[in-house]
Amino acid sequence: MDSVYPTYDYLIVGAGLFGAVFAHEARKAGRRCLVVDRRPHTGGNIHCDLREGIAVHSYGAHIFHTDNREVWTYVNRLVEFVPFVNSPIARYGDKLYNLPFNMNTFYQLWGVRTPAEARQHIERERAAYAHIGEPRNLEEQALKLCGRDIYERLIRGYTEKQWGRPATELPAFIIRRVPLRFRFDNNYFNDPYQGIPAGGYNPLIDALLEGVEVRTGVDYCRERGTLRPLARRVVFTGCIDEYFDYRLGRLDYRSLRFEHRLLETADYQGNAVVNYTAADVPYTRCIEHKHFEPGRHDDLPLTVVTREYPVPPGADCEPYYPINDAANSARYAQYRALAESEPGVVFGGRLGQYAYADMDDTVAAALALAATELRG
Repeated sequence: MDSVYPTYDYLIVGAGLFGAVFAHEARKAGRRCLVVDRRPHTGGNIHCDLREGIAVHSYGAHIFHTDNREVWTYVNRLVEFVPFVNSPIARYGDKLYNLPFNMNTFYQLWGVRTPAEARQHIERERAAYAHIGEPRNLEEQALKLCGRDIYERLIRGYTEKQWGRPATELPAFIIRRVPLRFRFDNNYFNDPYQGIPAGGYNPLIDALLEGVEVRTGVDYCRERGTLRPLARRVVFTGCIDEYFDYRLGRLDYRSLRFEHRLLETADYQGNAVVNYTAADVPYTRCIEHKHFEPGRHDDLPLTVVTREYPVPPGADCEPYYPINDAANSARYAQYRALAESEPGVVFGGRLGQYAYADMDDTVAAALALAATELRG
């Protein structure tokens, strides 16, 4: 590497949102960048497939929401965002309930009509579990927070499917609080800025990577001997344990399997997101993608739905959600120490930092790294 002048200033491993934002800023600053990704497409988990004109969220629903005006302005300069407010529905048996837990939910559960009535009912539910001191598991924590009805119908089955374990075997810290809204408000997020790019997320990634050299279908960890000498510095957004060849063991992730279906009906469920909270339904939720752009596909006689099935941790699973228990946190700290001493390499993104992050936080983190790396 010392005898050959690098072709690029930055080799960015991963063409997801973090890598694309950093590449965009580096290109604007006059840096020469190469972006590689092992998948056959850019965008990482926000990639969309276009089916019958509908932008299908290939790796699960992604809804951009933020209270960060700077981040909202940044993405809106790149592409047009259409308003979308996430108002999911929960289905338990043959009953439907509004989410998040609000006055609509409480009316559907108990027939209460005022906040005072709802508070009284919840306090009666919680009182039955006042004897629980320090909760020993997730079930005891949930019962103490919200009582039996909400726990059994809307929390237990969904959570057990997600984690693949009984709630009595899950740690209490997973459910630190249960947000209860005593108003009729189905807006899932409290953030003032919410929306989805018109036509899905591909136009956003394309705008970020415009003018940047991109190679898909390239596995950096397998080809690092050829790729690493090409650049002065590397921004690595893949799995940090894989970068170090799992020398300290693997970090665990919860994963998902997606079942996409094209249906010959104009409207399958009337909502973008329906959660299935009963344990006897194998999937956790069903997404109907045309509803992410209200009004755009009303005349289309077809629809695309996606069912999400939880997948237990394993060597072959796609890494989605870090399992930040004590063992994994300790192992990540060891990998983090290795990363800090790795010359010429910066680790970022949810996989590189073993942390779940919303899209706005991902954009903000990439901008912060770019500001540090590109100054001067």
